Amino acid sequence: MPRVIEPGHGAAITLDELIEALEHEKWDARDEDAFAAIGPWLARLGRNRRFLADLAIAELEQRFSGQRDSGYGAQVMMLGPPSRRYAVRAAFWPARHDAVVKAGGTAPFFYDLPHDHNFSFLTVGYTGPGYWSDYYLFDGAQDAQPGDPARLVFDRRARLEPGRLMLYRAHRDVHVQLPPDRFSVSLNILGATPAQAWRTQYRFDTARDIVAQAMTTTGSEALVTLATRLGGDAGRALAADLAIRHPHPRMRATALTALAGGALPFDAMHPLAERALDDASPLVRHVARHALAAVAASGAISDAPIVSGC
Repeated sequence: MPRVIEPGHGAAITLDELIEALEHEKWDARDEDAFAAIGPWLARLGRNRRFLADLAIAELEQRFSGQRDSGYGAQVMMLGPPSRRYAVRAAFWPARHDAVVKAGGTAPFFYDLPHDHNFSFLTVGYTGPGYWSDYYLFDGAQDAQPGDPARLVFDRRARLEPGRLMLYRAHRDVHVQLPPDRFSVSLNILGATPAQAWRTQYRFDTARDIVAQAMTTTGSEALVTLATRLGGDAGRALAADLAIRHPHPRMRATALTALAGGALPFDAMHPLAERALDDASPLVRHVARHALAAVAASGAISDAPIVSGC
């Protein structure tokens, strides 16, 4: 399960005092021990029983202006603008019988969905009994593909009780969150790293112990698909170059998939996919095999020129 941290006995602090500590303490989200050492500061904020209600009232009075660029849904309230190293938020966890779950279902809250995280984060139970989780350990494979064995190791079912402080470790801790018995709130410090956007978050099928889905997509991954469809020869040439030369395997695989989806004819796609069979990444090789099977099934040879990068 996530690393349980001793919360300490420091007095309650304000949100501003937590932000000041995060700005001035020496820590790095990539260093588990250093990140864990920041945890007691979050626990001290959790002992402040007024700050969150006061902030919620202020947001309502300002028409939630502080949340417009948060990128999260109604389950989350950001507690300040994110920085290059961290973000601080409150997460709301309704019970299964609460009106919001009855009206909209459990999907917005990630309930019953086995998943890991592509970032490490600290969490403390703030109010309510806390959500339940079935916890598993994962080996952190970053080239996993849907259908691959997950080799999850079940640990236990536990609850994020008020005052309990934990560190969820990126690509290590998998959990299936279950609704709390009553409405609950947790506070989080999310660690941010330069490579985070290119690290894949996974959904798992625990019954079959397999990787079910790669859940992460960057903006540039969406753009390369658009370029192959609407960018003409220039867009396809750029995608072919990305499929061979981009430093991250997920982008190489995305570009190859976009081109294999009908953007290139057989005689242009075939040599590109064959070259990708020698890629160092199992993910890219997996996509290349499927691309070759798809173009072989199409059987259509055209006179289109082979784009650059083949």
